[in-house]
Amino acid sequence: MSDLNELNVGPRWYVLHTRTGHENKVKAAIERIIDKNISELVLDVKVPVQIIQTTDAKGKEKLVEEKLFPGYVFVKMVMTAKSWYLVRHLPGATGFTGPDSLPVPLTDEEVARFTLEATVTVEAFQIGDEVEIIDGFLVGHTGKIGEISEDGNEVTVIVSSIGREMPVSLDAKSIKKI
Repeated sequence: MSDLNELNVGPRWYVLHTRTGHENKVKAAIERIIDKNISELVLDVKVPVQIIQTTDAKGKEKLVEEKLFPGYVFVKMVMTAKSWYLVRHLPGATGFTGPDSLPVPLTDEEVARFTLEATVTVEAFQIGDEVEIIDGFLVGHTGKIGEISEDGNEVTVIVSSIGREMPVSLDAKSIKKI
């Protein structure tokens, strides 16, 4: 695919179509190749999810993670023939979105709308901080920060709900200190 050289404008977000139900497997495979081969070409990978509260057949309430875009994985990468080939040919991946399977990067507006990149920095929070969730399904719940991603954009908050403590992965901009 020689047209990929024209797309090489630095790191951009692309949408990779996957077999339904294989999103997390493809994400894990991309993370493995980032660690091994092409960390300078593939920078980030996300499967956007939301946490919803459901009731099972016995009437018990539980929190369930639901994919916002089933069948799709978002990949921030520098598009080259090598990076395209390595990502596109992973088991479970079916191709990038775009005409004739030629990858088309997301616009800055789409990246903002899909909240793929946050502007909160790691200095804003520390492990153990008491926080309140201000966005998403768990609005109003409180918890403690258990983990912070290296880039500071994602945090794991330990939330007590239904008599149990459960870790919830959130964007850092979805919480505030108490």
